[in-house]
Amino acid sequence: MNCLLIAATPIEINPFLSQLRTGKLQHLPVSVDVLITGIGLTATTYSLSRQLFTKRPDLVIQAGVGGCFDKNIPTGSVMAIKKEAIADQSVIELNSLKTLFDLKLVPENQFPFSKGWLVNKQDILKKYRLKKVTGISVNEITTDRKKVRFYLDHFSPVVESMEGAALHYVCLKENIPFIQLRAVSNYIAERNKKKWNMKESIINLNNELIRLFNQL
Repeated sequence: MNCLLIAATPIEINPFLSQLRTGKLQHLPVSVDVLITGIGLTATTYSLSRQLFTKRPDLVIQAGVGGCFDKNIPTGSVMAIKKEAIADQSVIELNSLKTLFDLKLVPENQFPFSKGWLVNKQDILKKYRLKKVTGISVNEITTDRKKVRFYLDHFSPVVESMEGAALHYVCLKENIPFIQLRAVSNYIAERNKKKWNMKESIINLNNELIRLFNQL
């Protein structure tokens, strides 16, 4: 089985890469290719699409950190994303958020969307023991508390990233199994980075990543 591991930046999967380089992961039951896509939806869509046209994997795994809307979830927690939406592909009208689907610009069930969502229905996600949550992807990191409320009211998300929807969109279009892992590094709209927990989130993310590979 050939797996493609993608991440926006090397730092998010650095512990895994270090073990891979030193030969500590020779026991893995799968072969692993690694792709650093760059940050954001556009970079991820381009990099991933180009890689898939070069070599088609059996599974794509995206690993990264993200912000969390739920302060009851501790930073450092790792979750799998069940469904994604591009939250800021929208407009604020009459003090409410409306997506392209609400505006009838795009049919909500136009492939690869399902009721406006990019849903992972793969068996691997169903079998995986991690908590499955809803994610949103944005082009602009959310810092405005009014926008936080719009997103919560419309999407009820748990995790925010800048790349997740790109993974879901491309892999659904190409009919390639995929899974997205996100570790909580911070809470949404918290810009004081002293309160972020990057170190633990990256360690936990990579431990979970290795655990996932060993279960394949």
